[in-house]
Amino acid sequence: MSDDSSLSEGLSEVSEGLSGHGPAASGAPVSPSVSDVQQLVDADRREPDVGQFAGGVASDEQHTALRASVRQLSTLLGEALTRHEGPELLSLVERVRQLARQPDDGELHALLSGLDDPTAIVLARAFTGYFQLANITEQLHRWQELTARPAGPLHATVEKIGAAIGSGEIDKAQVEEILGRVELRPVFTAHPTEATRRSVLDLLRKIADLIQVQEDPRSREVDTARAHRRLAELVDLLWQTDEIRVERPKPTDEARTAIYYLQTLTAQVVPDLLDELDRELASIGIEMPVNARPLRFGTWAGGDRDGNPNVTPEVTLDVLGLQHDFGLRELISAVDELILDLSSSTRVVDVSDELQATLEADRQALPGAYAAFIGLNAEEPYRLKLSYIRVRLARTRDRLEHGTPHEPGRDYLGISEAIDELRLIRSSLLANEGALIADGPVLRLLRTAVAVGMGLATLDIREHAGRHHATLAVLFDRLDELEVPYTELERGARIEVLSKELAHRRPLIGAGIDTLPEPAGRVLELFRTIRTALERFGPDAIESYIVSMAQDIDDILAVVVLAREAGLVDTGSPQAPAWARIGFVPLFETVTELEAAGPLMDALLSDPSYRRVVTARGDVQEIMLGYSDSSKDAGIAASQWQIHRAQRALRDIAANHGVVLRLFHGRGGSTGRGGGPTGEAILSQPYGSLNGPIKITEQGEVISDKYTLPQLGRENIEQALAAVLEASVLHRSSRLPADVLDGWNSTMDLVAGSAQEAYRALVRDPQLVPFFVSATPVDELGKLNIGSRPSRRPGGAGGLDDLRAIPWVFGWTQSRMNLPGWFGVGSGLAAAREAGRGDTLVQMYGSWHFFRTFLSNVQMTLSKTDMQIAARYVRTLVGDDDAAKLFDVIQAEHERTVQEVLRVTGRDQLLAASPVLRRTLELRDNYLAPLHALQISLLARSRQADENPDPDLQRALLLTINGIAAGLRNTG
Repeated sequence: MSDDSSLSEGLSEVSEGLSGHGPAASGAPVSPSVSDVQQLVDADRREPDVGQFAGGVASDEQHTALRASVRQLSTLLGEALTRHEGPELLSLVERVRQLARQPDDGELHALLSGLDDPTAIVLARAFTGYFQLANITEQLHRWQELTARPAGPLHATVEKIGAAIGSGEIDKAQVEEILGRVELRPVFTAHPTEATRRSVLDLLRKIADLIQVQEDPRSREVDTARAHRRLAELVDLLWQTDEIRVERPKPTDEARTAIYYLQTLTAQVVPDLLDELDRELASIGIEMPVNARPLRFGTWAGGDRDGNPNVTPEVTLDVLGLQHDFGLRELISAVDELILDLSSSTRVVDVSDELQATLEADRQALPGAYAAFIGLNAEEPYRLKLSYIRVRLARTRDRLEHGTPHEPGRDYLGISEAIDELRLIRSSLLANEGALIADGPVLRLLRTAVAVGMGLATLDIREHAGRHHATLAVLFDRLDELEVPYTELERGARIEVLSKELAHRRPLIGAGIDTLPEPAGRVLELFRTIRTALERFGPDAIESYIVSMAQDIDDILAVVVLAREAGLVDTGSPQAPAWARIGFVPLFETVTELEAAGPLMDALLSDPSYRRVVTARGDVQEIMLGYSDSSKDAGIAASQWQIHRAQRALRDIAANHGVVLRLFHGRGGSTGRGGGPTGEAILSQPYGSLNGPIKITEQGEVISDKYTLPQLGRENIEQALAAVLEASVLHRSSRLPADVLDGWNSTMDLVAGSAQEAYRALVRDPQLVPFFVSATPVDELGKLNIGSRPSRRPGGAGGLDDLRAIPWVFGWTQSRMNLPGWFGVGSGLAAAREAGRGDTLVQMYGSWHFFRTFLSNVQMTLSKTDMQIAARYVRTLVGDDDAAKLFDVIQAEHERTVQEVLRVTGRDQLLAASPVLRRTLELRDNYLAPLHALQISLLARSRQADENPDPDLQRALLLTINGIAAGLRNTG
């Protein structure tokens, strides 16, 4: 049985379950996983970098597992629909599905147009329910396939490093030095691209757990039967759960969602993953320092203020309070487990004098705890010490909750104090015949504490550059020192004023001035809030202040001046060194800003005062690269190429100034916003640009796809961490001769330039915005309540510039044009080929990681584009003939892009090298086509209604958006 035919059976049986024609699954335990599921998820080009390690062809038994799981869930869904809606719905589902396959959509359109709104609602929910169940099954089997491999990506990467050491390619001491600064930091953002409610995700996770029980060959018949009954209950609950949020989430709600995932990762992923890293490195004779942080987490929820008026200083403190409450709970739980394990007795082994001395100090500081524990643990000093640590953690949580003062010795001001005590326990064990325990459970807890701290993740702050200058204008104009008002200064003059100001230490805010007029007062209050947060929660609470739309160094110097006013920075003097409690991060978002990134960083690091700030931050300069707006601005080819070029320039300038560059990649979920496999993206960076630390955003549906199942979360983080290690240690110099790389650079310049020209010709057409609004459900997205941030920038005129990148991509995705992920690429490749560089393009694809990854992502997006479905949106919804003509331009570029990509890859059809994936996408289309047809019908009906369409009609329409997002596994 071939891979594609067996997968076809597995998914096609869903229709039998939904329409009531197929028998229920037996629920008999079967072996897990199937490799073609991995390839299915690779289509999304987001998370599935793990697929490159899967390899092999799944057995018939593994195919059976997939078919059994999908068929069982679809049957249970069909039974739930019958109970709640009657058999008529199942007949309608099958009828719509069959009609959607026909090229003539007249009969389907007539059927859907005649549906009343309540029937449209349940029809949309039926197809959406299928995709939700199919997706979670695929995620589970993807993980099972990966765990069946003989070794994971960390093992393979460390083997490569060991071989490089053995061959003399790199020195062991240099590897150890690099490992000291390696840090992968996934940053969980609150970007509104997750269409699925957390309540639904919770149910799906429980369903996956039960499927795993059924597929476990060790399960008894009674266990399997019980799991089947429970599955039926959960599928029924899934049908009864509303997929649409009643109201827009608040920033604290978004923070709770991030915490939900971070808690799971802390408890179930971090300890074992870092333990494995320790073991692998030990196999090549390298010991990772205990204080190393190869993995940590970040978050934007409650800190991303750019364009979101709902994120106030008060919200920021509330979110940090939530993070630390849950983070301390996790640490306390981990300490409790270690207390149970660490029963070493002084009747059997000795302990160090240092540990004994601290126990006496603990007794004096916490006499109540001593009285409670000494009776049980008098001869078990490790348990006694851990009990004191637990009490201090609990008292820290209580202090943060009630806002009481820190009591030295009785609670912790930061995680470093707890880490020091855990290191003391480990040292005592190592010195007293306890090495296995010291490097086992104690080291696992130590590494977890170092990785997640007390607050699970470090919060980033982001604000627009313009708001800082508006605040400084108030401050400078109060002093009346400038010849012209601050707002009228040319940029060069403004740089001079701010640089001079930083060279001195005077306050701009005089004594007695506590408040400023709004909105300046609110901006200054943010900096004071950061100071409060650092004093209350510790130095890891907030680390980076990100400045969006940074166009020159005055945009960064302005923030440093305001931070100085709040007591966060001192640029120093000949008598006193500089210090800085936070770092400052320019965000380059458009192609123009990316082109200027190198010179800007050079100028910034050349400013003596700012350079002292960077020194105070450990000589680390963070730079954020924006994928979304650069792609929306100039098209995907120009965006990806300019980001690559910017990384090269920033790498060289950082080296010239003697600083470590930490790049922060602001990637989205879709290819049009920089999405794609994380591991591949890391490995395709320019050589030397990754020198240990890296930050990468995790957004919306990407988070749920990667981390809903903690087992899969482990695989994804391991893949990314392995890539960071490989790039940092082994990719420090060019792998290509300079003349070859120069030729490829010039070819890519031609591709990107021509692609940008074609893209901008489209988006600057005055008919483009009317076409986009008409042909997609972009205006309806704002009613989906998927994020706290508005979908449009405030104060705009309603044009393309005012629309954020996320709804720009989301809208095109819903209509299956997927335009941001490929438009212009065909024109760019054709221009290079016509210039005589066709052979060069083929060579680039075969040997250049950057170009191959870029074209692979484009090919995946093209494969999920369906111009026939898109044509139905245009034909039904775009009334203006001039706007509709734009579709001819889009179709022509799509055809050109497909042809040119096939020329370069040497294939005769998209995904020719992945027949399973191609077949799987075709099968998904069998269930997506009905949802698209229903959405088109409902959009037409809604737009013909008055200003207040029927709530049921609106609900049905939003459900189709949810369902299509689930079917494509992609939103923005």
